[in-house]
Amino acid sequence: MSEQEIRVPDLGGADEVEVIEILVNAGDSVAEEDPILTVETDKASVELPSPSAGKIVNIIVKVGDKIKEGDVVGTLSSDSVDSSDSAGSAGSSDGASDGASNRSSAPEPKAQSDDAPAKPDDSTGKPAPQKKSGGTRTEIVKVSGLDGFDDIPIIELNVSEGDDVDVESALVTVESDKATMEIPSPLAGKIGKILVKEGDKISEGDDLLEMIITDDGADDGDDADDSAPADSIDAGNNSPAEPEPSAAPLAAPEQPAAASDNKAKPADTGSATYEVPAAGSKVHAGPAVRKLARELGVDLARVKGSGPKSRIIKDDVHGYVKAQLQQAQQGAVVPGAGTSGIPGVKLPDFSQFGEVEREGMSRMMSVTALNMHRSWLNVPHVTQFEDADISDMEDFRKSLKALGEKKGVKMTPLPFMLKACAAALAELPQFNVALDMDRKEVVHKKYIHIGIAVDTPHGLMVPVIRNVDQKGLWELAAESAELASKARDKKLKPAEMQGACFTITSLGGIGGTAFTPIVNTPEVAILGVSKAAMKPVWDGTAFQPRLMLPLSLSYDHRAVNGADAARFTSALARLMGDIRTLLL
Repeated sequence: MSEQEIRVPDLGGADEVEVIEILVNAGDSVAEEDPILTVETDKASVELPSPSAGKIVNIIVKVGDKIKEGDVVGTLSSDSVDSSDSAGSAGSSDGASDGASNRSSAPEPKAQSDDAPAKPDDSTGKPAPQKKSGGTRTEIVKVSGLDGFDDIPIIELNVSEGDDVDVESALVTVESDKATMEIPSPLAGKIGKILVKEGDKISEGDDLLEMIITDDGADDGDDADDSAPADSIDAGNNSPAEPEPSAAPLAAPEQPAAASDNKAKPADTGSATYEVPAAGSKVHAGPAVRKLARELGVDLARVKGSGPKSRIIKDDVHGYVKAQLQQAQQGAVVPGAGTSGIPGVKLPDFSQFGEVEREGMSRMMSVTALNMHRSWLNVPHVTQFEDADISDMEDFRKSLKALGEKKGVKMTPLPFMLKACAAALAELPQFNVALDMDRKEVVHKKYIHIGIAVDTPHGLMVPVIRNVDQKGLWELAAESAELASKARDKKLKPAEMQGACFTITSLGGIGGTAFTPIVNTPEVAILGVSKAAMKPVWDGTAFQPRLMLPLSLSYDHRAVNGADAARFTSALARLMGDIRTLLL
């Protein structure tokens, strides 16, 4: 029986590498080329092989050690050692180089042999193009035009496989936070395979369906080039212990992908939650992944790996970043992420008190709850109350009933409120701002767009009327009625609910004397309107019956001080008390 040293073979030009995993223990029997330990090179994780068959006497390195070519990492005993194999233990550069060369390049030939039946014809490693008879080709249609919304559920499929469609034909109908909308076809052709179903949640860039396009004289070679996987250039450097996906949907959503890949996206689900690092735990990730994490500022100890043996791959990092951004935008509290860290309320088991029934929140209710919670936590709210005498305004409004019937427009109190608020915003521009706390700047808006809260069977929706200061009462009455109708029918487009400088929410048709509305951040103020009531008002000589409208102005005390809030409500009361001032 003889013993030989186990030395580090040629590392392909790499200097020192880190030991990330020891795969054997003293006393283990190994065959020639069995992996002894795993190290990280510049481009991949590589398993160092046993120079011959035998039994491990000892391993003298540990995880985290730095080693280089020629270093001794352990001792191997064997009954007979082939001279060519023992050359490495004797320090022969030829033998070591041969063994290392075979081992360092092992991931590439092994991956190719596994895929031998589907090996591409060219030497670039690109998949063979899809060829269609009759001069056709298949294109993957991706989701577009969601205006930044993510994870929107599909509520209706508007096409079937085999249908012929034109450009802009509706493919599917989705339900955003506060409206339904159709996703149009970007191409004309025949529907191939539909890659989604009703109830699926989609985001911009996701695969939607395959479309067969008639393309006479199409160059199949070009199709093959276009369908090359985005990350395939480094495929030969990946070891079997860390398989990198051929296409990363987060990094390159514009690249076509197979339907099966669309169903098995890694990272999004695996890395969506915050992972508390265990004490003394090691992070298993390749150099390319570590470099990506450094560029994105990601602590890999917090990322959940989806690769073999929980190794972290690129998509895990992308998924983690995406999840953190979504949680930050929705105002969710992420443990340890520098938020307020307010503990949640743990619910008791209500069934112990009596019969209960659970019902899932609608998407609209869930998003509204998150937005309200975020605004309440981030905005220091103060509410200013005032009564506006609208007796003369109401007399004038009622006198317009006949004219309104001719125009086909109903004149409500809302257009007057809109004009009054627009005039007050112009008079007190500190209410028409947004705060950029990250940059310590105040954003002054040179336009006046006002949101109107609409109560619908589906929840509260806030369409926005643009350039209120530039429109007349009849135009405002028609536009507000149209937007309210679209809100109730869930036909509002995302663009019609964005860009407000200020919001009006009215409970006058229901009742109440006052309330404290929550500021719809990043706006800095919101006007609440309650039910008007006849009240006695002293005119200097006697009490007169006047129609008084309660106003509740909630504002962000970081942007607006109390004196300005009082001036704003006083201006509203003055403008609505004498509508002639709206013409000035």
